[in-house]
Amino acid sequence: MKKNGLSKGDYNQIANYVYMQSETNIKISNEPPRAYLKTILDQVNRGEMQIGAITDEKSFKENLKQNCIPELILDADFEQFEAFLKERRILMANKIKEYYFSL
Repeated sequence: MKKNGLSKGDYNQIANYVYMQSETNIKISNEPPRAYLKTILDQVNRGEMQIGAITDEKSFKENLKQNCIPELILDADFEQFEAFLKERRILMANKIKEYYFSL
């Protein structure tokens, strides 16, 4: 994000956070999501573990859903960052709302 001129305040926000293991975070480093998610999908198809522990496409899609990650991220680059944040905020809000009403 810094390379594209965004300030810390632009990218350091809840809609851009994701919980992950530190070893995974180190492996993806400064790669854009489109690149490391492609690696994960490739490992699902080939069965060669490189990043994380997702081994099938169903688990991959469920992981995106559980973490309120819009599927547009699979093809997104920097230009879609704002659209990603907007859609993710909606998904996060809906998840919180559903949980609240389940209490």
